[in-house]
Amino acid sequence: MKTFDLITETDARTLEPGSTVTLKTGGHVTPLAADTLRARRITVLRGVAEAALDGLAPVADIRSVAIGSDHSGVALKAALRDHLRQRGLSVLDVGTDGPDPVDYPDIAAQAARLVARKEVDAAIVIDGAGIGSCIAANKINGARAAMCTDKTLARYSREHNGANVLALGATLVTVDDAKAIVETWLGTPMGEARYIRRLAKIRALEQMQ
Repeated sequence: MKTFDLITETDARTLEPGSTVTLKTGGHVTPLAADTLRARRITVLRGVAEAALDGLAPVADIRSVAIGSDHSGVALKAALRDHLRQRGLSVLDVGTDGPDPVDYPDIAAQAARLVARKEVDAAIVIDGAGIGSCIAANKINGARAAMCTDKTLARYSREHNGANVLALGATLVTVDDAKAIVETWLGTPMGEARYIRRLAKIRALEQMQ
């Protein structure tokens, strides 16, 4: 990704359409350049240095996982927790453990915060369909949750979208299906710079709120 102190009309016309560039803190874009950048769909990240992209990609070698569910996902959570521990991963179970109803946003947010604070490498959140937990987890800055129902989605959510929270629907997948999804998700790294740069845009959206 190119970094500029000043972006002129000439610079704007030589950049690849749809690309992303960074403008140093205190940098300037000329009025003509701004129009050209807009027409060529070029995104300017202001005050973001290349080094700021470090740490955006999810942890590739996952060794610690937080896992949580509401009351509808207790059985699936227990199966996945035991499966991961048998693989040698450190697993932090954040509940719940019984049939009494609990609110999925509380569990999902707790697990997502652990990822955002880098207290664990990744998290798995479970409810009946997985959708609510995914929405709740994505409200936590630094958490990127994806609801996956098969291995293909699991792979794309990591490789292309840098997901660090996996949401599962206990009513939509079997235990064996869930294990396969989790294995694919955990084993897929995010390495291509073009994908990682797009995470900077997601982070910028978080910071606009």
